[in-house]
Amino acid sequence: MEALAKALGVKIQSLEVRSLEDIASAFAGAKREGAQALITTPHSLITSQQRQVLDLAAKNRLPAMYPASEFVEAGGLMSYGPHYADLWRRAADYVDKILQGTKAADLPVEQPKKFEFIVNLKAAKQISLTIPPNVLARADRVIK
Repeated sequence: MEALAKALGVKIQSLEVRSLEDIASAFAGAKREGAQALITTPHSLITSQQRQVLDLAAKNRLPAMYPASEFVEAGGLMSYGPHYADLWRRAADYVDKILQGTKAADLPVEQPKKFEFIVNLKAAKQISLTIPPNVLARADRVIK
């Protein structure tokens, strides 16, 4: 991410969140440093505090990209990540192979094959952001 940001001339501000108390202070730090957008990583603390993260992003009017569709369905702006239903289906194939006698160690490790990009237009309107038509055209799903 840092290499791409440098190539695009964009400054990345990394804010560590290790506890519940760090979430609000990270947003305060982002605002203080003039952040114009937010990207969250798939971390159990962020996921468990989804509502707080969504509320702080909206309060601070930060366009935010999340790692899972659940954030967008709960009111976040957009997400890009693995299609989890597809991952669960593929995991079921692994379980079937193991139950049929294949050793787990003999099964290959696989990367996600299907990804999804979701945009929430209600969230965009809430922070007065217009999503360009070419971005909406690339979305797998648009929440209106």
